[in-house]
Formats: sequence, C-alpha cells, structure tokens
Amino acid sequence: MAVTRRQFLATAAAAMLAGPRAGGQRWWRRLDGHLLVPMDDDQQNHLKAYGLTYNALHDGLRGEWLLNYRGGSFLLPDTPDLRRRAALDGITVQPIDDAALAGARAEIAGANMDSVPLEKAPTIAIYKPPTSPPWDDAVTLAVQYAGIPFTQVWDDDVLGGNLAKYDWVHLHHEDFTGQFNKLYLNYRGAPWFNEQVIRDMDTARRHGAPNVPALKKQVAEGIRSFVERGGLLFAMCGATETLDLAIAGRNVDIASVFSDGSPMDPNADAKMDWARALAFRGAHLEMSPSINSMSDIDGHQVNVPSRKQPLGVVTLFAFSAKFDPVATMLVQDHRTVIPDFYGVTTSFTKATLKPTDVVLAYEEGAPWVKYIHGDYGKGSWTFLGGHDPEDPQHAVGNPSTDLSLHPNSPGYRLILNNVLFPAAKKKPLKT
Repeated sequence: MAVTRRQFLATAAAAMLAGPRAGGQRWWRRLDGHLLVPMDDDQQNHLKAYGLTYNALHDGLRGEWLLNYRGGSFLLPDTPDLRRRAALDGITVQPIDDAALAGARAEIAGANMDSVPLEKAPTIAIYKPPTSPPWDDAVTLAVQYAGIPFTQVWDDDVLGGNLAKYDWVHLHHEDFTGQFNKLYLNYRGAPWFNEQVIRDMDTARRHGAPNVPALKKQVAEGIRSFVERGGLLFAMCGATETLDLAIAGRNVDIASVFSDGSPMDPNADAKMDWARALAFRGAHLEMSPSINSMSDIDGHQVNVPSRKQPLGVVTLFAFSAKFDPVATMLVQDHRTVIPDFYGVTTSFTKATLKPTDVVLAYEEGAPWVKYIHGDYGKGSWTFLGGHDPEDPQHAVGNPSTDLSLHPNSPGYRLILNNVLFPAAKKKPLKT
C-alpha cells in the first residue's frame, strides 16, 4: 500500500521520539538549537551543502530554505550526524541558538526574504544513455559530487511509463528530433557515434517506430505527459530546444534529412503546433542538412561559425521571495552575475519565448536569455542554456569537469537549486 507524505512524516516523527530503532540503530539524536548552513561567501563548499541538506531530508529530518538570506542559506536541526557529515565534506555550518534564530527571523520578515519549509527529499531521475558518449552532463556531475542519489533512465523507461515513479527528471544533451544534434556532419565515422545510431535504431524497432526521429517523438511525448500530470522537469543544453521542437512537430517530418535523405518539408514551420510546446513558439526550423543547427531558438548558434555569438555575462533576476518563492529558489546564489557558457543550445531568443515564460537570468542588452521557467498542466519545467558552467568552451571529447576544483561554482549552484526546490512546501502566490 502506498504511503502518503503525511504518513511518512508521521512515521519519521514517531521514530525520533521512540529513540532506539530495530536492530539497535538509533534515530537522529538532536542537540539544542539548529545548524545554519550559510550560502554566502562564508561557505567553504556550496555544492556539497546541497547534498547535506538533501540527505537530511532523505533521512527524515525537516529543514528550511532561507530565501535571499545570506545567499539562500539552509536551516537544519543540530544533530551529531549532520555535524560529522559537514566536517567530513568541508561544509561550513554554524550552530545557532533560539535567540540568534529569532533575530534572523526578524531580519527575514522585514526584508525581501522568506523562509520556505523543506519537507521531503524528491525522487530524482536523469535521462541519459546506457553507454557513455564522449561528454558528461553537468547535472550528473553535480549530484554525484554533492552526494545526492539518483536513478538513470532512458527511452525504455519513458515509453514504459516509469517516469511516474519520480518527482523530478533531468534532460541534457539529447536531441529529441532524432537528428543526433546533426553530429553526423562531423562524427559519422566515430565508433561512439556509430554505436549510438545502432542503439537508437534497435530501440526504435523494439517499440514499433519506423525510425529514430519517430522514436524520439514518442519519448518527447512521454516527457511532456510527465510534466502535464504534475512532474517537474529540468533541462540543459540541446535537450531544451529539441524537446519542444519534437513536441510541437509531432505531426511534421522535421527530421526527414536524416531519416531518408529527402529534403525537409518546406512548409514545416507552418505545420508546427506550438500550443503543445512547453516553452517556445514560432521558431524557424533549420532545414539545411549542411548546417549544424536545429532552429533559431538558440541565440548563440555555437556550431555555425558564421553565426556564432561571443559569450558575455549572465545576470540573475532579483525576485521577491515573499511574492515569487519558486522563482526565488531557482536563482539563489552568492553571485548575481556569472560568466556565460556555451552548449549545443546556449541561449533562448526572446522572440521565441511564450508570454507566460518566467525569465530567471539574462544577458543585459542581448536579444536572448539564459534561464527560464514555467508551468505546464499540473507540473513545471525549467530550462538552462549551455552545457557546463565551468567549461565555457565545452567540446566533444573534453575531459570531465572536476568539481572538487570548483566547490563554490555559482553556475553549478543554479543546477542544484533545481534539484532541491521540489522538496519545498509550496506556498500560495501572493500575486
């Protein structure tokens, strides 16, 4: 029988009061007061601080996210286990007694800050191929470094309805139009590319799809349904753009160039159903088989030398924590301006955004934005352009980023905000 969240928390509370557990193990033993996990420049390891908070929730504790307070700090119960974990991982924690906490709460109440309860660790899935291509995705690197558990899923899981098991799903480099990001232009002879083509063609046959583009449209539809039913989706890099292209183009042959070598339908743009898309509208499809680009959604066009735009800096939008708590959670950081970074899709042109999209980060004066969020059905999505915040010129075959060298990365913090925000108890918006 399924256990509701209320039943789960009631069981956890009863276990804490009971003291010793079956088998001689003891539940969390509290000390007086709380632990403040500062997320400003006092924090030694911002990225692992997310893991400390996530795993405290996973073990049945509750916490708070102090939005806009000292970089978006966390408040956790003071337990020997949390102190020990923090010490082992080099995470700065500060014991705070009731009087000091009351002072902090007074400061939060009187400023553009808020406190959001953190109740239950979300179940996390990352959509990634069963065999590793010659690149890594930043979310996998982030959660592994932070010590946050996740499940790897792929096409069979999506088409089998298994996404319903998870609260939060991440997509990264995948091309849901089935054109392999047009990598065949440069990597047709690479063993890893041939392996990818064979794998996806075999998956298409097993699921009754005539080709890879048809398979990926089915997968995109499964992901769309996951969000519509209440799931939370986070995507980066090429998955942001191609997911919506596949959803809007479900009845359009937008990948015939790869499928059979015939020209793309010249009327494909007019046949796109953007009402079904999550984030974008009115985009122009790139029909040339010799241009390594999918559409004009991406403002930087990194793989088209004649169109490639230089990198600038990205500014995080300053939201009101009391009026827009979700958007505020997604931009918590110890920096308000961060360096931009390339990806297959680096940015999102303003002209292709839906009017309901919430812009979370932008480049001053540019016709594109970097980071967007929106609701869809009963769920929500968040898209972050670029591939790796600490590898701005990322290319196929580059070595993986070692996050132990970047424990205070403001770009990676944006990723981990998304991992943790489903744990927050949602408050009704005041707008």
